[in-house]
Amino acid sequence: MTTPSLPFAAPEEVGLSPARLKRLDDVLRGDIDRGLVPGAVALVARRGRIAHFEALGARDPATEAPLHRDSIFRIYSMTKPIVSVAAMMLWEEGRFLIGDPVARYLPDFAEMEVAVERNGTIERIPAERESTMQDLLRHTAGLTYEFRGNAPVQKLYMDAKIFRRNQTNAEQAATLARLPLMYQPGTRWEYSRATDVLGRVIEVLTGESLREVLAERILKPLGMADTDFSVPPSKHERLAEAFAKDPESGGAVQLLEVRQQPSFESGGGGLVSTAMDYARFLQMMLNGGTLDGTRLLSRKTVEYMTADHLGGMPGTPDLLIPGYGFGLGFAVRLQAGLAQVPGSTGQYYWGGLAGTTFWVDPAEQLFALLLIQGPGQREYFRVLFRDLVYAAFAD
Repeated sequence: MTTPSLPFAAPEEVGLSPARLKRLDDVLRGDIDRGLVPGAVALVARRGRIAHFEALGARDPATEAPLHRDSIFRIYSMTKPIVSVAAMMLWEEGRFLIGDPVARYLPDFAEMEVAVERNGTIERIPAERESTMQDLLRHTAGLTYEFRGNAPVQKLYMDAKIFRRNQTNAEQAATLARLPLMYQPGTRWEYSRATDVLGRVIEVLTGESLREVLAERILKPLGMADTDFSVPPSKHERLAEAFAKDPESGGAVQLLEVRQQPSFESGGGGLVSTAMDYARFLQMMLNGGTLDGTRLLSRKTVEYMTADHLGGMPGTPDLLIPGYGFGLGFAVRLQAGLAQVPGSTGQYYWGGLAGTTFWVDPAEQLFALLLIQGPGQREYFRVLFRDLVYAAFAD
């Protein structure tokens, strides 16, 4: 199956500068040449057409095979927006209410406890309220990620091997339900395994695996033929790889093994994809839920998902950067200033652990995405790419 494309335009036809987009490529190429990442695929679209689409550097640094536009990347947490859209498609069908307790669909999550440190020991106290579906979608359910720190709950996650790939989604959700929460539900934005749990709720609501739901409801309708939880043998030669060792720290780099289908279909970070596949997903969002005559969501649902759902709730500052809130699956820009990256009010974005990133700017009818496989360089490239894309505006 050939992945459908999107229309193309010369940069100047959509208000972008060819010379400044070339500068973007030159900067990326310079970073590749000095060994920061093996390669990068950059795509910029405005007013419904792709104005810039380049593949630079190597797909596999071990073989020096070149990167191509259709190279396949591990997108990690860029899985979350896709799974959030799948959940909201079920919400549009009346399968659940946003305020429903998670325990209505996953009974193990009833009567959760919260870990509290007192006099050097950890006590488990009852949660003051149940986590809701909204909490899962906006990361306020009190859950956490084991790799985000060394707090007692995060250590418990590590001890439970909550990340293992040889478990089912049901098994992981059951394990999480037995562990204490890190925060009281609805009190703090904490980036977490919440979207993994959301993936399990989707399975319960539909009676299908998460992979089947995503394929039937999003990937096939949008023509995202290369997006999946694994890469089949026929496509192994297209899989992008990272350096074996981080070029700055010297530490070993280990990415997900995606050449075989895992038992664990992580709603929070398990997908692989290509630039064109993900571009079609983003164009659907920018269009208000529709692409090429196929409607996945209503315009009002997209607006609801990309509005702020935190209202000033405190969060982890390294991920929820100043000037941003969080919606249902996306970080959302609240004002034009304050943040250390440019953008418009209403812009929404997210990224992945290995360095992939995207954002959508409805005010400018623009989206952009950068695909790299360089976990240690992800923050640098996310900021750099956004700076250079906005610097390429010509109107």
